[in-house]
Amino acid sequence: MEELLKLVDKNKILAYAGIAETLGQLHPEVIEIAIKEQWFKLYVPEVYGGPAKILPEILRLLEELAYLDGSLGWTVTLCSGAGWFAGFLDPELAKEVFANREVCFAGSGAVGGTAIKTDNGYVLNGHWNYASGALHATIFTANCKLENADGSPVLSTDGEQLISSFILFKDEINILPGWSYFGLIATGSHAFEAKDLHVPLNRTFQINKEIKVDIPGFDYPFLQLAETTLAVNSAGMAKHFLQLTEELFYGRTGIKRYKENQMLYFDAEFKQCKAEFEQVRNVFYEAFDLSWSSLINEKSIKEDLLKEVSLVSRKLAHTSRRITDTLFPYCGLEAAKKESEINRVWRDIHTASQHSLLTFED
Repeated sequence: MEELLKLVDKNKILAYAGIAETLGQLHPEVIEIAIKEQWFKLYVPEVYGGPAKILPEILRLLEELAYLDGSLGWTVTLCSGAGWFAGFLDPELAKEVFANREVCFAGSGAVGGTAIKTDNGYVLNGHWNYASGALHATIFTANCKLENADGSPVLSTDGEQLISSFILFKDEINILPGWSYFGLIATGSHAFEAKDLHVPLNRTFQINKEIKVDIPGFDYPFLQLAETTLAVNSAGMAKHFLQLTEELFYGRTGIKRYKENQMLYFDAEFKQCKAEFEQVRNVFYEAFDLSWSSLINEKSIKEDLLKEVSLVSRKLAHTSRRITDTLFPYCGLEAAKKESEINRVWRDIHTASQHSLLTFED
């Protein structure tokens, strides 16, 4: 398989991960690598200047990025994932947006605002949390409830209030610093707000409604796309944690005080955790690859297979967190030192585990 990342880029990412955490955002040199390699445009079609990567290779890349730095993997996942909306945008708007070499989408999946229809567009007001990559993003996506001028809801034929997604430019919104969590610090996942913002009609879109460009596999269901991309982040971080655990335990200065049976116990515990992780990871990729093959070859994915993809995604995320907790006590005080690499990886995994799509394993 072709190398997913250049060695020089890997070394830079590793070198800057700790510094990025201090900065509270990705290091500028790492952002430049991401722009150069078009990581923020992974799903963007060639017609708009993107690489038009397909999901199987994207998942492997995201796992590798999360292995190197959880914050980078998570940011690329969320920002490129928002860029997936390119396929549903007004073509003229998409050309304008993606003409920017540094284009990067950030946003929130939550419905945090309202949109009132006018003669030539909408007026938006709202507040949206957890926009990963907010500090370097150029475009923000926001979901709004549609309202009439009198404040009454715009209803569908089923009597439900309609919700639409909108494209906002960075100079149209206010970023609200508030990402103060103990992990994934360099994602800079701050909130943003819009106040009485007038946007034209072509700035609204709906996913999975009408694909504006022809891309193989672009109609992979969004729920499973989100679940799989989040799961591989946890897997990448867990793989890094396993490596650091092995290095730290056998490299500890006080290792000679352990008895032979204690050494054998750790060895068995470590091997069991590693084997469990690799087995679940293999099952995950088998299920996903089968669903992708079905979509490409049969133009559809059966519901039971989609449910399996969802299940194994959550199982991979839960297994990744669980094995880190099992092995954490064997890593010594270095693992509890907030500036250490292994502590950062542990915090990143546990912060990632709080995403609502990953909450329940079954």
